Amino acid sequence: MSSFSLALRDSSTMLRRNLLHARRYPSLTLNLLLTPVVLLLLFVYVFGDVMSAGLGGGHADRSAYIAYLVPGLLLMTIGGTTVGAAVSVSNDMTEGIIDRFRTMAIHRGSVLVGHVVGSVLQAVASAVVVGAVGVAIGFRSTDATVLEWLAAFGLLTLFALALTWIAVGMGMVSPSAEAASNNALPMIFLPLISSAFVPVEAMPGWFQPIAEYQPFTPAIETLRGLLLGTGIGHNGWLAVAWCLALAALGYRWSKAVFERAPK
Repeated sequence: MSSFSLALRDSSTMLRRNLLHARRYPSLTLNLLLTPVVLLLLFVYVFGDVMSAGLGGGHADRSAYIAYLVPGLLLMTIGGTTVGAAVSVSNDMTEGIIDRFRTMAIHRGSVLVGHVVGSVLQAVASAVVVGAVGVAIGFRSTDATVLEWLAAFGLLTLFALALTWIAVGMGMVSPSAEAASNNALPMIFLPLISSAFVPVEAMPGWFQPIAEYQPFTPAIETLRGLLLGTGIGHNGWLAVAWCLALAALGYRWSKAVFERAPK
């Protein structure tokens, strides 16, 4: 059997292991998934008229705000779900199973690949659930073509992959699952200071560059452009650049920590 076949077999085994763990302990995934769903319902039905009036120059239009809000909540869902990867990796690191894997005749990278692929699948599935809730309460994307829908799905997957690698690195250097959860909080906090809820132009002038050029805002604006037909501008290549940079950084970080000799 070739080395590639061995790596694929072992990675599939590790992926199955992580998916079984997620099925046995669904509370973490549910908690991370419920946050964007609650925020979606809260901002639509409690703040929807006020927020839409601010965006529409005084004219309240809740359906318009739903269209504005859902792309941001999809990216927020991706960020929140990947926190579970940090917690899962930290549990493996602190409970000693990683040391056991080091002594076994398995492909070394398969442990990380299993975590990453499993987390990406969960993140994309969670985004689909939030998207379904958005459609149920009135979100529509009538102008998007099949190609644009595929591009939107690809962006969500790429964004999930990038954040998952960062989350894996955070989990590997955290001394406990609680610390890993705290270290991964920026993935939940950053969407709150992006264009997910209000346009960047509505923020204070000194804060606008921070909100505009952080990873979430370009991805959110690109997703809005693909699904709603708004202008994408430079946000498209900026979102892809952020994803590739974060994925490369997280991969190298995780690989270096994993291959480091245990103390």
